[in-house]
Amino acid sequence: MTDSPGRQRETAGTDAATQVFVDHRELLFSVVYNILGSVADTEDVLQETWLSWAGRGRGAPQAPVEKPRAYLVRIAVNHALARRAVEDRRREMYAGPWLPEPLVAADSPVENADAGERALRGEAVSMALLVVLETLSPLERAVFVLNEVFGYAHTEIAEILDRSASAVRQLAHRARSHVRSRRPRFEAHPRVRRQATERFVAAALGGDLATLLEILAPDVTLWTDGGGKARSVPRPVRGRDKVARTLAGFASRPPADLDVRYRSVNGDAAAVVYAEGAPFAVMVMDLAAEGEGVSDVYIVTDPEKLAGVGRGEGVGRTVTEEGATVERRGPA
Repeated sequence: MTDSPGRQRETAGTDAATQVFVDHRELLFSVVYNILGSVADTEDVLQETWLSWAGRGRGAPQAPVEKPRAYLVRIAVNHALARRAVEDRRREMYAGPWLPEPLVAADSPVENADAGERALRGEAVSMALLVVLETLSPLERAVFVLNEVFGYAHTEIAEILDRSASAVRQLAHRARSHVRSRRPRFEAHPRVRRQATERFVAAALGGDLATLLEILAPDVTLWTDGGGKARSVPRPVRGRDKVARTLAGFASRPPADLDVRYRSVNGDAAAVVYAEGAPFAVMVMDLAAEGEGVSDVYIVTDPEKLAGVGRGEGVGRTVTEEGATVERRGPA
């Protein structure tokens, strides 16, 4: 028995809607993740966006969407802002500093990526920038992400947020000024960042206080996020001496069978640390301008935020009980 013409048209419409959504899913993920900083929440918002998109054709006939990209971005951003309001209330009860859920890339080293790929994986989603974006209002953050990261014009953003263009320009100016005051533009060469990361991680995991004091900037800040489920510090630690001694204290009681894998995390060279085969921590550091050392250290140990971290191949270093590191290549 064949389907009725109406049923066939409905099926064809669903297939077409699915393909349009799939074609734009990567863009939607990037936009929403930059607004929320959580992979799990981003996936939920994309599901809500899909339901809104797929459901628009049911019931009374509607005119075709002339600009599906703009339509989908508008749906996704507004769902993200609604989710953000809920999450902000939850974070008031969060145990310790909240850090974005790390995006761990495949094994290819950052320095081997071409310029376009580095731009996509770099500052747009960097841990350092996302931490600064947490200090913006939800609307300021959405405007900054759409304008500065994805290049949307103020008039386009006004349509997405249902605000006037003048209001969007004011939001953009406030957000841009705030971000620049908190995070001056400086981008170290990927090879320099990788070398600095390896030296820092070796010193931090080995408890090498002298080296830590040498490579940390005077006003360095340490952020740790254990989500109340793993070892962390209840508030940010500031200052070279305090940060160095805190890291050395962590190293004095290491878990068994530590293994370090260097990956691109939110576009920057970083370290993924495993303990007994399971993800234990993601360590990301930011460099100060003019070679002044490590300015910020971000360590995520929350098991829920590490759930999506895989192993794969690459350069690994096993940390021995004496704190020494032994390089190993191949599968972890």
